[in-house]
Amino acid sequence: MKRTKIATIFTQPEIGKELIVKGWVRGFRNDRFIQLNDGSTIKTLQGVIEPENFDETILKKITTGAAVGLKGILVESQGSGQAVELQVTELEIIGEANPDDIQKTVMQPKKHSLDYLREQAHLRFRTNTFGAVFRIRHAVAYAIHKFFNDQGFYYLHTPIITGSDAEGAGEMFRVTTLDPMNPPLNDDGTINFKEDFFGKSVNLTVSGQLEAELAALALGQVYTFGPTFRAENSNTSRHLAEFWMIEPEVAFNDLTDNMNLTEGFLKYICQYVLDNCADDLQFLHERDATEQTQKPQNERNELGLIERLKFVVNNDFKRLTYTEAIEVLLNSNHYKKKKFKYDVAWGIDLQSEHERYLVEKEFKCPVILTNYPAEIKAFYMRQNDDGKTVAAMDVLFPGIGEIVGGSQREERLEILKEKCAAFNIDEHELWWYMDTRKFGSVPHAGFGLGFERMIMFVTGMSNIRDVIPFPRTPQNAEF
Repeated sequence: MKRTKIATIFTQPEIGKELIVKGWVRGFRNDRFIQLNDGSTIKTLQGVIEPENFDETILKKITTGAAVGLKGILVESQGSGQAVELQVTELEIIGEANPDDIQKTVMQPKKHSLDYLREQAHLRFRTNTFGAVFRIRHAVAYAIHKFFNDQGFYYLHTPIITGSDAEGAGEMFRVTTLDPMNPPLNDDGTINFKEDFFGKSVNLTVSGQLEAELAALALGQVYTFGPTFRAENSNTSRHLAEFWMIEPEVAFNDLTDNMNLTEGFLKYICQYVLDNCADDLQFLHERDATEQTQKPQNERNELGLIERLKFVVNNDFKRLTYTEAIEVLLNSNHYKKKKFKYDVAWGIDLQSEHERYLVEKEFKCPVILTNYPAEIKAFYMRQNDDGKTVAAMDVLFPGIGEIVGGSQREERLEILKEKCAAFNIDEHELWWYMDTRKFGSVPHAGFGLGFERMIMFVTGMSNIRDVIPFPRTPQNAEF
């Protein structure tokens, strides 16, 4: 008989049917009631056994964390807390779990700190919180692919190993096969990378955008969804050294088209989670509500987790320029009463507190800011006619601030050359990128969504290390 997933039992209960279920024991009460979870849902199935029908040595092996198989008849539950339960006729111990060992792990049935759970990332999947987070992570990944597929985009795999720095920040991980103790040297003492595997210095990518642009200028519309890396020595709750990015690029789109695409995309993801992750979302909603009560009043989210998702779905995104946003901030009582930690002035890179003020206090809806000062944005963004700003856009969400960054790309070769010079970027290193501006160059635009940042938003988790299975951070590459 084929195993039935517990999620299926709860969505399509067939009273009186004989079933086989397999999973891990969450609890065993009174030598009769087994709480079983198989990872397909946050819910546990109660298996009811009659102790006299089973050998005592078998019953002693039914411990928290043990893997068991149960065969029995699905019946309406006689007790509270569950609608159905399994009257067990056969019991198999698949994998034992020593209770003494369990007491040393996150599987011990009590509340654990997230810091402690990170130390046992190999076991934290077994907890309700992380089971919910990673089921939702899967759902969001699927929603992203479905959205772009249904819109006629092509999924592009861009290089993980690259010789270019798309962001121009220089915070990249080098990839080399050279002997670190005895590398080949040039006459001036520098390392001779011509002797390296690729014949040049290469790194792990920080973005697939530049390569995606090349494909968009032939295929029309493409998107990337892959790992990216940044060697930024930052230990904050918002930074990872390894993370995933979604980056669509569309030929013939301008900044307005780009904003329309982004808004529809983000609404789609939030609606998909609301429609398809109800049990996990409700659990995380309640968890988030408890967490908010433990924060200082000025740091709490005014909206609950589910309300934040509906806030995105049900509101049109407010659109205004960076210059207009600066004026709003300068004229706000918040600024006049010196409640901002960071100063406000034209030309600054807005801080999260400024972004959240615009979303949560001023406009009470998601916000898209456009036309940022050229000096604080990347070289590839299209120069506006004023000579001071570029056709950039950032999407701001409640509780998190910036969640998406994008722009119309600079399609004019001569201006792109000027931008490279201004940013000290060697245009010859990007000859292939510049080349596309020589052969039927067209306006085009795209954006980048940090996948983990989105998962933080839809799960309510406050630390980015808790929305990726195995976080990579400074001094930490365990598991």
